[in-house]
Amino acid sequence: MSQTVQRPQEPASDDVRPLPSHVRFAIVGTGFAGLGMAIKLKQRGIEDFVLLEHAGDVGGTWRDNQYPGCQCDVPSNLYSFSFAPNPDWSRTFAPQPEIWAYLRRVADEHRLRPHVRFHAGLTGAAWDADRDLWAIETQRGSLTADVLVAGTGALHEPSIPRLPGIENFAGRTFHSAQWDHDRDLRGRRVAVVGTGASAIQFVPKIQPQVGQLTLFQRTPPWIMPHSGRPVRPRERALFRRIPAIQRLVRGAVYWGREVYVLPFLHPAFSRIPQIAARRHLANQVPDERLRAKLTPDYAIGCKRILISNDYYPALCQSNVEVVTGGIRRVERDAIVTEDGARHEVDTIIFGTGFRVTDMPIGELVRGRDGRTLAETWDGSPQALRGTTVAGFPNLFLLVGPNTGLGHTSIVFMIESQLRYLLGCLDAMERRGAAVVEPRAKAQAAFNAGVQEAMRGTVWTSGGCASWYLDRSGRNTTLWPGTSWGFRGATRHFDEKEYDLRPRLGAPIPAAAVAPG
Repeated sequence: MSQTVQRPQEPASDDVRPLPSHVRFAIVGTGFAGLGMAIKLKQRGIEDFVLLEHAGDVGGTWRDNQYPGCQCDVPSNLYSFSFAPNPDWSRTFAPQPEIWAYLRRVADEHRLRPHVRFHAGLTGAAWDADRDLWAIETQRGSLTADVLVAGTGALHEPSIPRLPGIENFAGRTFHSAQWDHDRDLRGRRVAVVGTGASAIQFVPKIQPQVGQLTLFQRTPPWIMPHSGRPVRPRERALFRRIPAIQRLVRGAVYWGREVYVLPFLHPAFSRIPQIAARRHLANQVPDERLRAKLTPDYAIGCKRILISNDYYPALCQSNVEVVTGGIRRVERDAIVTEDGARHEVDTIIFGTGFRVTDMPIGELVRGRDGRTLAETWDGSPQALRGTTVAGFPNLFLLVGPNTGLGHTSIVFMIESQLRYLLGCLDAMERRGAAVVEPRAKAQAAFNAGVQEAMRGTVWTSGGCASWYLDRSGRNTTLWPGTSWGFRGATRHFDEKEYDLRPRLGAPIPAAAVAPG
């Protein structure tokens, strides 16, 4: 039988605080989204909240993903909260340990740990219409909350393909997000299934160690040169002494990255990056047959564009084989492809990404009519401004549908959503409301506009099938514009798009809205 290794277990937390019976805000997750929400509540003087975390430490995806070579592909100066800059990044693209350390430091500096309940992951939540609150079940017990904030994000639950015969495999199997650090890969025959962002990073790190590496590639990615470099000590010292300098650099990097969205929105602009990517491939892969295998047949940007200087050279080594045929089955000590070829392996590593359009939290949260988010969405997630969902009162999604990006930092989008959410709280306080829910017509109109804006973009016309698309073929993952455009779309909370009412009461008449 194969042995599938789960994600490394963090040290058990010393925190033994019991779950509260009721809180005003229950926040699920302690990555950028969950911690950001908690900080904003504390800045408003709100302490009646709890962070529900399934693991033993904070950090979200940057705690869980500990594979060799893991790093961010967004510039470091953008990959932090605007209100908590980090002058000490060692590289212009931060490695995973530093990002995780940053999140832990932010949690400590803002005194969030007393609010966290570790090993208390969400197992279910249902809107109690009789009491107008959320009834929540966790790994450690139950509680209720006035407001439920889902900060789990999209890159959370690994997507592992169901390969025929995998149960018969005698070796080890694990996903890149559940890296088996106890597995010594030296001299082993390793199969890597998938060529996504994680594989691009870990393949060059393990290639020199393994005896044989067989890469099973379904679709080659477009890969651009990596411009990362170490941050010089004098730069870090300057950022520490004069924080305004780092803010200026952050602003310059931000606006520079905004330009990167043009080839996505207007494929006519994609010729320049596509030429650069082809040149990068030609310069690094001299073998014509291998280069042909690694050349995409779709428009650049249709799938996530990756950056690397060492992936292609790793694939050129004598102990690496790139296999493009589909996998027929897994045997006790081999993977058999559709052409009948048998590839002997003793370790299988999945670099197959995450469940994005069928987020697991969708199966756990039940709304006003008793249906789950997953049932309501029916395979095609949508929300009003990526944040609220009709039929789910007092529920807020951070990094919800159509809030992902292909060109810049998701942290900017999270902060935009946080501003929007706080605007909602202001409106509720101003109107004496305890319950807020988006109107179905407003949600439908917003999402119709999103899909209209998506038409003609490379994501829908680039000739590929990507994880951006849901099972109906709609792109419900990405925002079809600039991140600044999303900031504008969420800058003001429009009360006309919502029903607000007091607890167990009728909707507040529109005439009751205060001026301004």
